[in-house]
Amino acid sequence: MAKLSKIVYHWTAGANQPNATDYQHYHFLVNKDGLIFKGNYTPEDNLNCDDGKYAQHCGGGNTGAIGIGLCGMYGFKGVNNVGNYPLTAKQMEASFKIGAELCKKYNIPITKDTVFTHYEFGLKHPNTSSKGKIDIVYMPCFSYIKQDKVGDFIRNKVTWYFQHI
Repeated sequence: MAKLSKIVYHWTAGANQPNATDYQHYHFLVNKDGLIFKGNYTPEDNLNCDDGKYAQHCGGGNTGAIGIGLCGMYGFKGVNNVGNYPLTAKQMEASFKIGAELCKKYNIPITKDTVFTHYEFGLKHPNTSSKGKIDIVYMPCFSYIKQDKVGDFIRNKVTWYFQHI
């Protein structure tokens, strides 16, 4: 039997509030103020992606995967031009907390293979439509974290929240 076994972190590449497209593609959305919104699909909908009724957030990796979308980063061109909708510290912290809660609820261990960014998934699975995805390669509120360390930073934060809930 399939189980929910992964959490994928994304930015929506939109504004700092969820929109109709975001609700279709992510299970949980986090706005700039750290408020959590539920998407149109439950995590359990991603147990079977053959029926077309699931949150399509990670091309080639949706089955068993929970998608957390951080609202923002529209207009991102690079670390020197993040656009008008940067991710915020409140938003990031709320995403780490819900990630930990989901890991606890679904008994998902926090490892590189189970909690990762869409960017990391694309690197590991270059024959999927996730190849070349850039979410999340930069966190303006934690600008000192280098691109190749973003996933580790997220996992460390999720681990901290996991240990404190």
